[in-house]
This record gives sequence, C-alpha cells and structure tokens, in this order.
Amino acid sequence: MPRNGEEESEPRASSSTRVRARPDPFLVACKCFSLLTCLAAILCIAVNILSAVRSFKNGSDVFDGIFRCYAVLIALIVVVAETEWSFITKFWQVLGYWTGRGMLQIFVAVMTRAFPDYLGKEKYLVLLQNIACYLLLACGVVYFVSGILCIGFLKRARQQQEITREQAIKDLEELQRRKEELEQLLLPERA
Repeated sequence: MPRNGEEESEPRASSSTRVRARPDPFLVACKCFSLLTCLAAILCIAVNILSAVRSFKNGSDVFDGIFRCYAVLIALIVVVAETEWSFITKFWQVLGYWTGRGMLQIFVAVMTRAFPDYLGKEKYLVLLQNIACYLLLACGVVYFVSGILCIGFLKRARQQQEITREQAIKDLEELQRRKEELEQLLLPERA
C-alpha cells in the first residue's frame, strides 16, 4: 500500500478490480418513505372510490359522491408526484418541493376524512377512511416539516452525487475494458 504520496510499483490486475457503488442510506430511506406515501395515497383512492360508489348507489348524497371523485383525482396526482416523474414536476413545479407535496397530501387526507358515516351503517368504511386519512396526514406533515427544513434540497444534492458517482463507475469500467483490449492487442507483439 503506498504511503505519503508514493505510487504503487506493482500494477493491479484490472480484471479482478470491480467498483461497486453502495446505495446511499439517506436516499434509500427517502425511497421507502415515498413508497409508504404512495401506498397511503392508493388506500385513500380505494376508500374514496368505495365511498363514491356507495353515495351514487344510494342516490341520497350525490354531492358526497362528486366530492369523492375529486378526492380520487387529487390522490392520483399525489401518487404520480411520488414517482418524481419529470413530466409532472415540469408542469406542476410546486410538487417538486416537499412543502408543496406535503400540503397536497394533507389536503387529500382531509378530503378523505370529510363526510364520515355518522349513522354508523358502514363501520368498515369509516375504519378504512380513518386509517387512510391519518396515514396520509402523517406523511404530509413529515413532508411539510422536511420541506421547511430543506431536506428535499439535501435529497436532490445526494441524488446528483449518486448520478455522478454512477457515471464515474461506468467510465472507469469502460476504461478498464478498453485497457484490457489494448493489452490483448500488445500480447502478440511481445511474443
């Protein structure tokens, strides 16, 4: 091993050297939280669809059904925003910021919780509404607070570092492969 800036005198075998990038634990945690948020939003979608169907089927509360349809559409936007698809963040730039996402998630959670079954006929539906609502509400609050603390900026910076690191690894592997090819071309000349 070289010391104090000295170079190695023995060349390393390039074929045995493989560089592996370790995943950033912070980015892994962000992806897991994003998945949890997606699942909570999907649960909100399912609950709102069930509530809308019940409202339209009974015919007594059409406004609740229409309200639930809007909740489904906005919850779909939450799910798509969690994919961080550049097409969506390009047109809705506020969804690129964690405070904006958090506010949208809190809004969907409140819409999901609105108009509960006061008569107690659909207890399973009220239970599902509560679970979906509070789960998405918690995710929204975490996003909002994290956005205020600029954690989203930190995530984007780490993502950029990871992309740069992955590109450097690809370039290094390409250089190693090219070096091996050139060494193979030189072997016949040495013999």
